[in-house]
Amino acid sequence: MMRYAHITGWGMAVPERVMTNHDIAQLVDTDDQWIRERTGIEQRRIAGPDETTGTLATRAALRALEVANLRPAEIDLIVVATSSPEHLFPATASIVQDRIGATDCGAFDLLAACTGFIYATNMAAQAIRAGSINNALVIGAETLSRLVNWKDRGTCILFGDGAGAFVLQGSDEPGGVLSSLLRSDGSGADLLTIPAGGSHIPASLHTVGNGLHYIQMNGREVFRFATRVMAKATAQVAEEAGLEISDLDLIIPHQANRRIIEAAARGLKLPLERFAINLNRYGNTSTASIPIAACEAIEAGQLHKDNKIVIVGFGAGLTWGAMAIHWTGPFPAKRKIYPRRYRTVARLRSAWRRSLRRVEGVIYGSKTIK
Repeated sequence: MMRYAHITGWGMAVPERVMTNHDIAQLVDTDDQWIRERTGIEQRRIAGPDETTGTLATRAALRALEVANLRPAEIDLIVVATSSPEHLFPATASIVQDRIGATDCGAFDLLAACTGFIYATNMAAQAIRAGSINNALVIGAETLSRLVNWKDRGTCILFGDGAGAFVLQGSDEPGGVLSSLLRSDGSGADLLTIPAGGSHIPASLHTVGNGLHYIQMNGREVFRFATRVMAKATAQVAEEAGLEISDLDLIIPHQANRRIIEAAARGLKLPLERFAINLNRYGNTSTASIPIAACEAIEAGQLHKDNKIVIVGFGAGLTWGAMAIHWTGPFPAKRKIYPRRYRTVARLRSAWRRSLRRVEGVIYGSKTIK
């Protein structure tokens, strides 16, 4: 019997601090009108000192689990798509797994830039379809404000911080993820990049002093690329799902630039009202932009049970992707679950395991090789 991967939960988390275009105008030579006309962005959220990719991801994850009415211990796999992880390693997903109390699951990070959430959702859906897992938690989370050069007008106006999450669950009932498209063109890798900090250009006084750990972008070329692939990917993934463009109730695009979304609407011959757009309030939150937009579309009454939708995005790599989804919502439940209540147990479990390792260290000691 065929298995289907349904999206049964969703949640988002954004920092409290709001940075407006007027605030950015105090840092670089720009103004509110210039930013709005070129991007459609009016403000963005910026992480505070105690907020990180991991804390935002954890908050979004718990909200998604609450909607899905699923205990953290029932999750089989956690995938965090991010370009701004807590550390190069360990994976931010492992940190989230510990914090929410998902005691019996695998966890890893996925890097495909702004397209990462689509890649991660596809990987989780395929694992469910294959029967290797039943419940997955997919998170897109970013604190890109810490990778932005606030003296570079071309990039600092664009990015914001936030996290969004989906819960995917397996079922024999048709629906959920219908088709996916994942693509990459590495010949454009230099168009959107953070040059230093990896194995190719390790961190040094030179790289830090020359700002090579900040986002660098060829905005004109990225814009051309995005306007070319967004409509094409949407049409292709809809066709693979057996849908006409007119069948789509909503398209949730990566929230990078309003003009790119408008170009996609023209290419698909659809009214702009058929697109979920919230970049004016959050800017480009990279991997988090699609799930955040989905959460707000539900709250605004744009996205309903049994809708046929497409999520579509693009990013560094160059990468792009799309997914057609039959939106079915949470599975029926016999009782209400409150995943946030499990956080206390998760903290106690984590502390106990850390203590156990310390005790083991005392008992077994450290042997010096002579």
